[in-house]
Amino acid sequence: MAEPNGLPLYQKVGVERPLKRFLDVVIFFLHVSLLCYRLLLFRRHGFSSLFAIAFLCELWFTFYWALITNLNWSPIHYITYPQRLLPRVSEVPPVDVFVTTADPELEPPIILINTVLSVLAVEYPANKLACYVSDDGCSSLTFYSLSEALKFAQIWVPFCKKYKVQIRAPFRYFSGDLASHGSTEFQYEWRRMKDEYEELRRRIEDAAATAAATKNSAFSNLIGEFPDFANSKPNNHPPIVKVIWENKEGLLDGLPHLIYVSREKKPQIPHHYKAGAMNVLTRVSGLMTNAPYMLNLDCDMFVNNPEVVLQAMCLLLDPKIDKEFAFVQFPQCFYNGLKDDPAGNQAIVVMQLTFRGMAGVQGSFYIGTGCIHRRKVIYGQSPDEANINEKYDEVELYKTFGNSKDFVTSAARTLRSFADDPNCLSNSIEATNEVATADYEHNSCWGSKVGWQYGSVVEDMLTGMGIHKKGWKSAYIAPTPPAFLGCAPMGGPVPLGHMKRVMTGLLETLISKESPIVTALCDKLQFRQRLIYLWGYLISIRAIPDICYATLPAFCLISNSHFLPKVQEPVLFIPLLLFVINNLRQLLDFFETGQSVRAWWNGQTMERILVMSSSLPGMVAVILKILGLSETVFEITKKESSSSSDDKESSDRDLGRFTFDESPIFVPVTTILMIQLAALLISFLGKQTSVQEFGVAEVMSCVWLVLCFWSFLKGMFAKGSYGLPWPTLLKSSALTFLFVYFCQVK
Repeated sequence: MAEPNGLPLYQKVGVERPLKRFLDVVIFFLHVSLLCYRLLLFRRHGFSSLFAIAFLCELWFTFYWALITNLNWSPIHYITYPQRLLPRVSEVPPVDVFVTTADPELEPPIILINTVLSVLAVEYPANKLACYVSDDGCSSLTFYSLSEALKFAQIWVPFCKKYKVQIRAPFRYFSGDLASHGSTEFQYEWRRMKDEYEELRRRIEDAAATAAATKNSAFSNLIGEFPDFANSKPNNHPPIVKVIWENKEGLLDGLPHLIYVSREKKPQIPHHYKAGAMNVLTRVSGLMTNAPYMLNLDCDMFVNNPEVVLQAMCLLLDPKIDKEFAFVQFPQCFYNGLKDDPAGNQAIVVMQLTFRGMAGVQGSFYIGTGCIHRRKVIYGQSPDEANINEKYDEVELYKTFGNSKDFVTSAARTLRSFADDPNCLSNSIEATNEVATADYEHNSCWGSKVGWQYGSVVEDMLTGMGIHKKGWKSAYIAPTPPAFLGCAPMGGPVPLGHMKRVMTGLLETLISKESPIVTALCDKLQFRQRLIYLWGYLISIRAIPDICYATLPAFCLISNSHFLPKVQEPVLFIPLLLFVINNLRQLLDFFETGQSVRAWWNGQTMERILVMSSSLPGMVAVILKILGLSETVFEITKKESSSSSDDKESSDRDLGRFTFDESPIFVPVTTILMIQLAALLISFLGKQTSVQEFGVAEVMSCVWLVLCFWSFLKGMFAKGSYGLPWPTLLKSSALTFLFVYFCQVK
């Protein structure tokens, strides 16, 4: 523990944004004014279904903007001083690092080993660090890659620490040219390291190619290990826990422990996807090293800032804080982002501004990667119990943590904040195999009261909310350079498929017993934090009002009616000002994060596309689950393998363009676009049978939506993967025809 005297280890700084606060209030006032206008219309002209739909949508927009205003009202950020930490502590605490992977085809091993190598090389005592790799695919290719990576790590880690290398993922470090100002010794070592890494990459890629060609991922190189992988299938295999490397001498400057874990899977037993894998890693590590802190990373999020663990410890170990932080979350950043973010998938505004707004209340969301947790919090301890050392009831411990005597003993020591002495990892293999079995969690509290939470495919949000409900706070650190970097997904099916999974999981939680609305009377969420979680979960149904409101202008053009004020009505200034100021407010966010007007436009269009495309399929998936017709599935996002410096240039063209496939996820936006085009065509051809009732506002709204969906408009005429497939066009055309027919027979 850090000594209480001396300079602080971190500084909490409030961010003053008076202009944005003023604009937030003005926008809210304009929303309310528009609602008042609707109510006056009802009073003067009576009930109208068109005005009623508009009123309900605008009521939603007003409520949603109130949630956003609450979110952005009091942002803060933390400044850490890791250089002050080591002189202040007698000994830093151990940290267990969890790296998860599930499919060697969707998540190439070369990506995984770069993440692992960057973890092994962080600036932290090697005898206080252990890296656990969860392989949910039970792939001997993954194990082989890690074994080969270990050989390279034995020369790579000393090289990084000797020359103070900043970027410690080899594929990124060697993507640049050799610095000419380095010493002769450094230049020689640099070339040797690059040659060794290229040889490692070649061996792994050759092994992957062999496995793909033979449909068999077992290799003769693993003669001693092969029986463990023989006849194993990704969804049906026994538990496999292997110590690839153990720092037996406890050397400060050696290599940290490296352990491979593949939990048991059986087809008839639910495995709970990533949440289940994280809980197995928690139990296995609890038996082997039992570090009081756990850092979890996705396989493609490599360590970009070698001081990342020290920076988190500045908050977790500072004795002056009035309440302990349960976890420290770092932003999710990307190294291969294209200029102006044409795919809208870098989330720069969200990471740099939105999460700082959350930090100003009870803390940021847990986003599933780049996060350091307290183990005792994951074990279900609340802040009120944080310093309680009395004996825990043994019977309750077994009911909570399962039937492993060794693990229950380990968990009890953690809950009492007792430190464990180093032990031989190999002696724990039998016990770890027991806690990694598929049925170990039966009749225990794993996934409900302890560990990563089950019941949603977005286990991160659910787990983080459960921690905040106990009364814990969390911290959000956005250091420079970024703590972790990953590979941004391409534009098209990949991010939309990922968003569909997110929307599905958010809706699952929103309508479950864990909803922040349902638990309002029995948890310790602060009121503003509850509103923040409500904002996050309501994204899952945002497509309903968005799509309804998007069809209203087209409906008016086709049916010769109006729902917005006409040009001659003074009240037109309300929606006009609302449109202008709202876009100005968002533009200021992009300027504050150093982005351009073009990036703002790309963000605007992609936000609408992601919400409209992903929410509806997500809602359908949840409805089918409720009806018992299907189960929601955790879909693994394909990781792009940029393992060499030659990859980026060849992939930029694809990343910069929107691609399509025959997935139904493209139908909603394509249909909305076709409806706008049909409405504009009908209005310009003057097909209405009576005096024109619609106004300029409806026409401009349709034009605006066409511009927002410009990438889909181009897709209607392009070919190949850049063009919308015929099945999608036919489905959308049929839906558009039905909409036009309905409008004309109203």
